[in-house]
Amino acid sequence: MSNNYGFGRIVLTIVFAMGLKIAPLSAIFAVYNPDWVLLVLIYWSLAVPERVGIFHAWIFGLLTDVLTGRLLGQYALAYSLVIYICLMLHKRLRQLPFIQQALFIFFCLLLSQLLLFFIKNIQQTAELKPTFWLPVFVGTVCWPLVYTVLRFVRLAKPIKTD
Repeated sequence: MSNNYGFGRIVLTIVFAMGLKIAPLSAIFAVYNPDWVLLVLIYWSLAVPERVGIFHAWIFGLLTDVLTGRLLGQYALAYSLVIYICLMLHKRLRQLPFIQQALFIFFCLLLSQLLLFFIKNIQQTAELKPTFWLPVFVGTVCWPLVYTVLRFVRLAKPIKTD
């Protein structure tokens, strides 16, 4: 395996995903905004599990908590749990057809969303609205795009500055 992708590319894609997560959207579109950071972390943990792990998920989860103004540790816990599952199953998942991978992504996003809901419900009584499920479905539908773009980023040749 060639090492033509650096950790800088990984960090840049996660920072870009954080920007998408906090992008100012109208109320109509904000409901559909999937967890881009988790999608990018899932991709990198499946593609290069030796470079992106639970520690990275925890750190970027804490940064996401700070960016979104949520209780500190919420996203960190959710991201770490999902990435742990991805790392445990990454060899099997890489062999699966794309549709089955998308189904796995659906369950990862659902697990994260449910964990965030339960943590919010511990703080205060939260109502489970029908819009709760939309980011999970949109994230699953966006997975082929995320996969394709990040694969291109991962396999792109470094620019030579001679």
